[in-house]
Amino acid sequence: MQDGRAPRIKNRAPAAIQITAEQLLREAQERQESAFRAPKQRVEDFEELNEYRGRKRKEFEERIRRTRGSIKEWLQYANWEASQNEFARSRSVFERALDVDPRSIQLWLSYTEMELKNRNVQHSRNLFDRAVTLLPRVDQLWYKYVYLEELLQNIPGARQVFERWMQWEPDDKAWQAYIKLEERYQEYDRASTIYERWIAVRPDPRVWVKWAKFEEDRGRLDKAREVFQTALEFFGDEEDQVEKAQVVFSSFAKMETRQKEYDRARVIYKFALERIPRSKSSGLYASYSKFEKQHGTRTTLESTVLGKRRIQYEEELSHDGRNYDVWFDYARLEEEAWRDLKADGATKEEIEPASQRVREVYERAVAQVPPGGEKRHWRRYIFLWLNYALFEEIETKDYTRARDIYQTAIKVVPHKQFTFSKLWLQYSKFEVRRLELPTARKILGTAIGMCPKESLFKGYIDLEIELREFDRARTLYEKYLEFDPSNSPAWIKYAELEAQLQDFSRARAIFELGVSQSPLSMPEILWKAYIDFEIEEGEREGARALYERLIALSGHVKVWISYATFEGEGIPLSRALREEEEEEEENEEEEEEQKMVPGDPVKAREVFERAYKDLKSKGLKDERVALLNVWKTFEENSGSEADVKKVEGMMPIVGRKRHLDQESGQMVEDWDLVFPDDEKESNPTSFKFLQMAHAWKQNQATGKGAGASSSSSSAALSGFVAASSKATPAAKADEQMDDEESSSEEEE
Repeated sequence: MQDGRAPRIKNRAPAAIQITAEQLLREAQERQESAFRAPKQRVEDFEELNEYRGRKRKEFEERIRRTRGSIKEWLQYANWEASQNEFARSRSVFERALDVDPRSIQLWLSYTEMELKNRNVQHSRNLFDRAVTLLPRVDQLWYKYVYLEELLQNIPGARQVFERWMQWEPDDKAWQAYIKLEERYQEYDRASTIYERWIAVRPDPRVWVKWAKFEEDRGRLDKAREVFQTALEFFGDEEDQVEKAQVVFSSFAKMETRQKEYDRARVIYKFALERIPRSKSSGLYASYSKFEKQHGTRTTLESTVLGKRRIQYEEELSHDGRNYDVWFDYARLEEEAWRDLKADGATKEEIEPASQRVREVYERAVAQVPPGGEKRHWRRYIFLWLNYALFEEIETKDYTRARDIYQTAIKVVPHKQFTFSKLWLQYSKFEVRRLELPTARKILGTAIGMCPKESLFKGYIDLEIELREFDRARTLYEKYLEFDPSNSPAWIKYAELEAQLQDFSRARAIFELGVSQSPLSMPEILWKAYIDFEIEEGEREGARALYERLIALSGHVKVWISYATFEGEGIPLSRALREEEEEEEENEEEEEEQKMVPGDPVKAREVFERAYKDLKSKGLKDERVALLNVWKTFEENSGSEADVKKVEGMMPIVGRKRHLDQESGQMVEDWDLVFPDDEKESNPTSFKFLQMAHAWKQNQATGKGAGASSSSSSAALSGFVAASSKATPAAKADEQMDDEESSSEEEE
């Protein structure tokens, strides 16, 4: 306990005798010592009383002399004298105290309270009169004074006190107290006059509202309307003045609503809302919305909700003016309002303000130009211009304004840094819709010359093709390919255009020129399109030559597979033969299927063999497996059973190979694909023996007991599992893990 901590309890077992909290409290109460009490003194005669009073007065005088500025000592002294019924002495003490601090409110209140307790009313009046004269800004003294006069039923005196008080222009509570006094005694005209004086002193909107409410409550509606109208004339029609008088407008409209004058109330609301900014009239809009929900029609209610959403958008934009999502929603809101107004059959004079609101929103939105020169900041901004132009073109039919919008948007975008092809294309399509084809071409030509872009070329070419201006489209394709000669889709589209125009020699020349380009993006699609073109034309020799050229360039397994498949499948007749047959079949009613030239499986098989040898020479095992799978499928569909077995015999097997790791110096096992022909070339002496051993083990496992033919080419090597597309190498190897342990030594 010496260091302030609780003592450590050594024995935590429960005590034999348990003590309750009630017993502890009782013992504490019993052991408390009785407080010291001063002895009571009894006064037996006047001599002792005078002696007691003299002693107390001497004590008070000494205390006052020591602490002259302590109002508490003075109050104790004066109240003690009053308790001894020595009122003259008590007044003397109070007066001496007032000489010390004449502005002490507590002192004045105690002085008057002492007089009132002893029914000295006139003295109290005199004291209150002195107090309010000395301290006219202390409302508590005035309230006490008025209460005293009213308590004595001296209403004229109370009114006189209030009049003296009002000359000092007190706060609103004082005026309200004066009015309540007149209301208690049914002096409503006097109360109305007080309101008028109150307005003259403090013309706040809430004071006007209280006055009008007072007139309404006593049944004088004309007077209440006159008060509201006077208030509105006082505040004026300017924006700031109307904003200040929102409470007056709202109360005026609510009063008319209570009197079932709904048209009057609606006019008042609209008058105020038309003059107050939307961002500053949320409370008034809320009242108006509530009014329309209760007493309005569908049109008026929608208009109210529209105004409320405008306020919401304005508030969001005040925080971030470049929040383009809010601008989109805001513009869409105004456009929907414009369409609804037009659908309801509104006149041109009614629609024009709605159109101006839409334009105002768009103008404010496009004025928020994105900062910096990064294109990602402009992506959403540019759609504001496009939507603005479409609104003017489609909705309002103001084509001149739409053209000006497009031109301004193009001037705003920094085309030296980046551009937006959608803007140029939309502008050109607008001019096409206006039948201004030279202008549209000029726009796209300017765009390509200023900032060439792939999408601009595509849009311009599509436009000329739709207009059937094929010579212009050819010229554009030439410019396009000069701009980007490595663009494979552009070469393909150009050649397809020529093929559609039946100029096949030109299309073939374009393909040749395209594949001769050294840097090409995705050259495989260009080669494929060229080959498909030759196949569609029925030129098997041309397609074969292209395959040979492509193999010489890449030698990819997919090219070999496509080449072999091409040789094995049929192709359409050549175009010359097809045209002759079409002339012969013109008189026939039913159209027959297109005749095909059958493929040559022998040549396809030769291609497969060439591909296998080429991939084998390059050491590409996975590609060889993919080729063999396709080859096997081909033989199953087009070849004999012997051909299928031949391909199956060429299938690789998956086994574990042990080798020495150069880094760790330990023997490790890896999975590897082993082809029979590779194994035969590397181990010619043991290859046949291993085949026979593995065949014997397979027959023993199946229980047939028949020996396998030593010359069978389909038997796999001992210790390996044949690879297939249906089972993974690891799964097959796990199944034969036990069988391989005996044969692994032979392999080594």
